Order: sequence, then structure tokens, then C-alpha cells
Amino acid sequence: MNLHLLTIHELHDRLKSREISSQELTESIFRRIDATEGKLNSFITLCRESALAEAKKADERFRKGEDVCPLLGIPIALKDIFLTQGVLTTCASKILGNFVPPYDSTTVKKLKKAGAVTVGKTNMDEFAMGSSTENSAFSVTRNPWKLERVPGGSSGGSASAVAADQCIASLGTDTGGSIRQPAACCGVVGLKPTYGRISRFGIIAFASSLDQVGPMTKDVTDCALMLEAIGGYDPSDSTSVNIPVPNYRSYLNGAVRDLKIGIPKEYFIAGMQPEVEKAVRDAIRVLEKNGVRVEEISLPHTEFAVAVYYIIATAEASSNLARYDGMKYGYRAQAKDLTETYLKTREQGFGSEVKRRIILGTYALSAGYYDAYYLKAQKVRALIKKDFEEAFKKCDAIVTPTAPTTAFKIGEKTQDPLQMYLSDIFTISVNLAGLPGLSLPCGFDSEGLPIGMQIIGKYFDETTMLRVGYAYEQATDWHKRKPNL
Repeated sequence: MNLHLLTIHELHDRLKSREISSQELTESIFRRIDATEGKLNSFITLCRESALAEAKKADERFRKGEDVCPLLGIPIALKDIFLTQGVLTTCASKILGNFVPPYDSTTVKKLKKAGAVTVGKTNMDEFAMGSSTENSAFSVTRNPWKLERVPGGSSGGSASAVAADQCIASLGTDTGGSIRQPAACCGVVGLKPTYGRISRFGIIAFASSLDQVGPMTKDVTDCALMLEAIGGYDPSDSTSVNIPVPNYRSYLNGAVRDLKIGIPKEYFIAGMQPEVEKAVRDAIRVLEKNGVRVEEISLPHTEFAVAVYYIIATAEASSNLARYDGMKYGYRAQAKDLTETYLKTREQGFGSEVKRRIILGTYALSAGYYDAYYLKAQKVRALIKKDFEEAFKKCDAIVTPTAPTTAFKIGEKTQDPLQMYLSDIFTISVNLAGLPGLSLPCGFDSEGLPIGMQIIGKYFDETTMLRVGYAYEQATDWHKRKPNL
């Protein structure tokens, strides 16, 4: 049996009945990684020895008949932005190339408590800045569906690993679409929860008012299980919200006849790949056949989202990345004095995209430009948030494409940053408003590349979003297709 092909919920039943062991499952995952990693470059660090030790502990818990979490004994991968005690954590940057954290992030602690098995740390765009995983200091990750294509970004390694069955599920982070866009490119399910639903403590910061942790899985049920395990209040994170985490899986029954879905006209734009628009509109018709009511809505400030995002995100990055100076941890350049050490460390340690964003953010925050750029961007952000609040008075969820195109070729957009930034045009508004968003497969283009549909929910209403996604998934089989590696 190819255990690596199965989902969390399928494997949980087999593990609980002791039909299989977590050690067998974990060994199956590492055999899959050994067979495919040379083609994909999904991982920065593998944790073979510790993973097998964790699997052994999980099997002991099953043997004792303890009350077990659905994640017990399940091999998962972590984006290399999560602090992991004693395990190299680089954020795909030379400046953190030798950094081994002394503690775990809250999310990792929760996964350990649940008994999940960490198989490795996945590749990403450096400091989560990018939409293609080409900005890593270590390697370029490839799309399992077509190796000459990008897997999306910045959580491209996590998406690629799930799509290629190198893990059963993974975690990523989403600042402007970095879970949902790679999920769409790789044909998996990716969820960005409401801002504050999951703790950010121990996540290496990019833009603190936008970053959010989320799962990437093979189907919607697994997404619900992962979200339930890692969600909840954390006193170590001042942005964490103290509200109960529902039993998400209990709501996945396919019943959606009482729901109304909004379709924003601003998200079906000129220049979008025709096959993407057709696939998403076909998916909307599938939902209608299942009893969902559909209504066109307007989000009038959508056109400003990309500009607003790249002012706010770069400004916050400029502040957050000031801590990397070569003094306390990470890379330190050889230099003749302190000032030169600072300058050379940052010049040599950061990649070109990170330096570009630091410069942009510093400029936006500088004297004489703060009011013209940063303050104005925050005002427009409030208008974008208000657009969604008005729209949700008319509907229960919103459906859009996840990305305007399928995965592009490696190297195609590296010389044109503005074109690269537009890859997140349909996901950025969700982060600016702090809303939850879910991407799931809804078709393939003529070249066999996956297409993603995005479902946007109300604040802390991931339940409705998952209900809609599950109902669509049960009516189709896109999520069951596998790349031929």
C-alpha cells in the first residue's frame, strides 16, 4: 500500500485500528522524498532521525489506547519560517543560514502535543517575500505537475511537498496570498484563517499586521482537522484573539442550501487567463446545482489593493528586518569596524528581493513621505475592509479565482517585479481586511496545470468557508488527481 498517497483522515482510521504504524507511514514518506526530492527541491532541511523517534512515540500512544488527536502519528512538513527548537531555521536566507532556535513556535508546540511527526522544513521565498519560491538563497523549488514551472510562493515548498505526497500535510504562512496562491499552482487545498485565529508567536516576521499561519492539505477535511489542532488563543501573541475554536469537521456535511455566495465583478478582469475564468465560473455553477444562491457584488476599492499592500507590507518589513545586523545571531560579515560589519552583513546576507522591499519600506516611512504613502495606504486599507463588511451584509461567503493565471515558467517574471507582484492580485485584499480565505482545486488548463478557486469568509467564520469548499469537493474529483512524477 502506498501510504504516502492517503489523507490525514484516511490514515487516522488505519493508525487507530493499528492496521498500520506511524513508523511504517513515516518510512513510506521518506522513501517518497528520496525518490522525488532531486526533481523538486521542496525541502531545506530533513529531520529523518527525529521524525522516526516521534513516530515511535506516536505508536506507543496508540498501543496504550490513549485518547488520540487526528494528527497523532501523521507526517507533516513545516515552512522554514517556523522556529523549531534544535532544528536549523533559515527563512531561506543566507543571513539565517546557521540559525538554530532555542525554542519552538506556539504552532509547533501544538503540533507536538497533538503527536504529529515533523519530517522537515520546506523551501520558500526568502523571508516570505515572493510569489514563486525563486527568491530562496538555497534552491528553486519546482512544480510537481510540470518541473519547468514555479510552485507559487512564498510557501512553494510546502505546496509542492503536499502535491508530490512528500508529506501528508504541511504548514505555511500567508502575508498576501502565500498559502492560497501556491496551493492553487500545485493543486492542493490551502487555508489562510482570520487574522488572530492562530498564534504568530515564533514565526519569523515579514509584515506583522498581515502575516498569518495556515494549513496546506490534500482535501478540505484535512484542512479542517489541521486548523482545529493549531487554532486558538495564545497569551504570548498580543494579536491572538480569545474566542473558542469550533469542531470544524462536524460542519462538513455537504449541506449548503441555506447559503448565499457573492461573486465580485472586480475579480473577473481583462488579462486573466481565459481557462481560469471558465473553470471558476463552472465551479460556481456546480455550487448552484447544490442549492447555493449566487449574487453579483462589488468590492470597489479592489483596484488599489496591490499598491496599498506593497506600501504597508514593505514598511513593516523594513522595521522587522532591522534586527538582522550580524550581532546576536545569524550570518556576520568580516569587516574592519562596527559600521562596516553592519553594512556588509546586510548587503551579503539579504537577497535582492528582500533588499528591494526594505528600501521601498524605508522610503515610505521616511520624513516627508510618511503621510503621502504609508498613512494614505492605511486609509485605503480601511476602505477595502469596509467594502467586505458591506458585501457580507448580502452574502455568507465570496467566491473568486485564487490567481489570474496558472503556474508560470521558472525565470519568466524574475526580471519584472511588478508582474510578479500581480500574481497575488486576488488574494491580497483578504490579508488587508484580516479575513479568512480558502483555495481549492477547481480544474486544469490545457497544459495540465491546476486552477484554484478562492472562497472568502466572514471574520472568524472559517466554518462556512469550509462547508462551501467541502460541498464543492464532494461534487467533483479535481482534488483526487495526482502529478506524474
